[in-house]
Amino acid sequence: MMSRSYTNLLDLAAGNFAALGPSGGGRRRSGSFGMKRMPRVMTVPGTLSDLDDDEEEELAATSSVASDVPSSAVGERLIVVANQLPVVARRRTDGRGWVFSWDEDSLLLRLRDGVPDEMEVFFVGSLRTDVPPAEQDEVSQTLIDGFRCAPVFLPPELNERFYHHFCKRYLWPLFHYMLPFASPLAPTTEATASGDGGRFDRSAWEAYVLANKHFYEKVVEVINPEDDYVWVHDYHLMALPTFLRRRFNRLRIGFFLHSPFPSSEIYRTLPVREEVLRTLLNCDLIGFHTFDYARHFLSCCSRMLGLEYQSKRGYIGLEYFGRTVGIKIMPMGIHMGQLRSVLRLPEKEQKVAELRQRFEGKSVLLGVDDTDIFKGINLKLLAFETMLRMHPKWQGRAVLVQIANPPRGKGKELEAIQAEIRESCERINREFGQSGYSPVVFIDRNMSSAERLAYYTIAECVVVTAVRDGMNLTPYEYIVCRQGIPGSESAPEVNGPKKSMLVVSEFIGCSPSLSGAIRVNPWNIETTAEALNEAISMSEQEKQLRHGKHYRYVSTHDVAYWSRSFVQDLERACKDHFRKPCWGIGLGFGFRVVALDPHFTKLNLDTIVLSYERANIRAIFLDYDGTLVPQASINKEPSEEIVRIINTLCSDSSNIVFIVSGRSRDSLGPLFASCPKLGIAAEHGYFLRWTRDEEWQTTTHTSDFGWMQMAEPVMNLYTEATDGSYIETKETALVWHHQDADPGFGSSQAKEMLDHLESVLANEPVAVKSGQFIVEVKPQGVSKGLVAEKILTVMKEKGRQSDFVLCIGDDRSDEDMFENIADAMKRNIVAPKTPLFACTVGQKPSKAKFYLDDTFEVVNMLSSLADASEPITELEDDLATSVSSLDISDEPPRLGNRGEEGS
Repeated sequence: MMSRSYTNLLDLAAGNFAALGPSGGGRRRSGSFGMKRMPRVMTVPGTLSDLDDDEEEELAATSSVASDVPSSAVGERLIVVANQLPVVARRRTDGRGWVFSWDEDSLLLRLRDGVPDEMEVFFVGSLRTDVPPAEQDEVSQTLIDGFRCAPVFLPPELNERFYHHFCKRYLWPLFHYMLPFASPLAPTTEATASGDGGRFDRSAWEAYVLANKHFYEKVVEVINPEDDYVWVHDYHLMALPTFLRRRFNRLRIGFFLHSPFPSSEIYRTLPVREEVLRTLLNCDLIGFHTFDYARHFLSCCSRMLGLEYQSKRGYIGLEYFGRTVGIKIMPMGIHMGQLRSVLRLPEKEQKVAELRQRFEGKSVLLGVDDTDIFKGINLKLLAFETMLRMHPKWQGRAVLVQIANPPRGKGKELEAIQAEIRESCERINREFGQSGYSPVVFIDRNMSSAERLAYYTIAECVVVTAVRDGMNLTPYEYIVCRQGIPGSESAPEVNGPKKSMLVVSEFIGCSPSLSGAIRVNPWNIETTAEALNEAISMSEQEKQLRHGKHYRYVSTHDVAYWSRSFVQDLERACKDHFRKPCWGIGLGFGFRVVALDPHFTKLNLDTIVLSYERANIRAIFLDYDGTLVPQASINKEPSEEIVRIINTLCSDSSNIVFIVSGRSRDSLGPLFASCPKLGIAAEHGYFLRWTRDEEWQTTTHTSDFGWMQMAEPVMNLYTEATDGSYIETKETALVWHHQDADPGFGSSQAKEMLDHLESVLANEPVAVKSGQFIVEVKPQGVSKGLVAEKILTVMKEKGRQSDFVLCIGDDRSDEDMFENIADAMKRNIVAPKTPLFACTVGQKPSKAKFYLDDTFEVVNMLSSLADASEPITELEDDLATSVSSLDISDEPPRLGNRGEEGS
């Protein structure tokens, strides 16, 4: 059951929580569909207006809205939504107004290079600078007109709790494998504001959702949902897809995570873990830098939501309520043009000359990192110190230049790490320094791009020892700088071959792409020290070969390649958006869009009752588990109400009622001992009886079950090795259950067992099938579909051809029954124009044409049919008995082999 804290997403996002304090009100204007709309720009900081329940229903049902922002061209647009716009805002020197310019270092800006020329790119995000409310209208209009950017203005107190509190202090450390084992270091207001990591804070989560709603409102103002694509970036906006999907059911949404996605053992500690997964699954395509990150996400979906992925023709997809959510694995690249333009700058050339003179005769190792707790700067220093101690030949010859970009966060942990780094630098220089030689050069200031690239150019090796990093493009930039550009005097070995070396942590996103790098575990100081020695001692030819391999990859897999590939896959993932009917269901983060076959509709009670009353001979087939009783129910016995309904239906002389189940006859017989006229087809129809007092019949002539002696030892082998699994032995089948095993291991073992059994039983007359948490071996030619077909055939041969058919089931084993029922009229085993009601339980893709939401609705519908039934007479009882006396072991013609599964 969903927690009260987030049963309704928009209630949560309304901002009515004390943690944020009172909010100012933005101007309101009316919009289409009776919606309370925000102005294009809020004039005062505040919380978004609340929406009442009626308006929410209207929002969920609406599929389009007009944009207030004119497009420069008619056609498709890509709306890129990120926490920060790729724009730099500065106050004019006279304090009157603002000056804006593109942030040339922003890779989000550069993704435009990979977007088709005919597709406009429009940005939505916040500015790094606070803009007073009175100036927000003017700033917004300037950015829209001149930069195709729509700014989001978050109230300062909301931004503090959203970005600094929840994103940076909780979510970012968690995604980098840092668990909040303790509350903040000092339980004071000052400590909380300082940014020290702490445990999950419900009010900060509410601020996160509310901030995401601000971004959502801004997107609504500028979007044309029929033509636009939306590309959401990074963990700051993971709640945004549900807001957008709730408003526009068919909107084309992509999401790319620029940080790591942690393993399920870490991610499961997040109190809102399922909510975050479900909101991401409201996207059409989800992108990750590496397969490891994608694998962790898929594992979480499997363990927490029961969703299994499928790989088809190179594409990975998750089936989610009839929609296929694509999974994209593509590491981000750099912008070659921007780097090369900096490499041509005179100031860069001048700086290179200075550095070459300064470090003449030295082997320069370079580190360029942000100052944060995950970059492993001190581990790098310790490894360098160990190398100097283990290989004294490098004392006086090797220099480590460590550039530490100023920290973007704050907190006591960060302060402690900075102090540790300074202490290590001083100790190494004190122990190994000589006159005119400092082994460590530590630079902790802002550095221009030209100066940074100059250091790349002269470095013999770049070292990255981050303990966890989403991507890290430092090695890519270094490789391009070492390659240089034609005509550049400062290019390394101007007229000679190019070379470079990399020592990189195996825990960073770019590591899998750099096959020529020396990969290290940064926690192992000694092996990292040996890797540093190996890198600068390697032969020139080997350095050249590795550099050439890296440069070919980096130069072809740039940021334009990355964005082009993502947009192409997003278009492919959305190609069926307007073909299938879809509708939104669920509250809060449980909201999702169900996309189903155009002919798939909910079973109308009045329609089926009317058809039932008009029919003369009726056939009713009912699954048991998941249809008459919930799958999750501990008590699997039928309730008194179900027994009453079944007996009432059976007492009508026009009805033939069957329970068709994968359960054994020894299980089903006692459950329905109080239903004398009920027919039962057990073990998917292998055993069948027409009434309680009839003998069980077999529907096939199979009597050789020697294959069980071959299959059981194989199953025992996997049962012993898989904790939580067990074997269910039926008279005609063996079923291996693994629903109580570890989801990942159980699934892996099931696949292995399936291959093993198919190999062992290749020449036996059996079918080996996998289902939901099962692997089942049973005789060929046995399925629910075939037994339903046989029962209808017997009824026809006895002169009681059915003119009403109802079959209900909930899982994949019932799909055979739905398929056979759909073709029954073509094979003339039911009367012409017979109403055929094949109905599945739950809104999901199915071969059935109808659905009911749950077992409660199934029982309610059957109760209505029972109320319309007529009691049986003595003469009619004799006629019904004559039908049941027919032996059906001789098989009628079949349609061919069909898949079967346990139910």
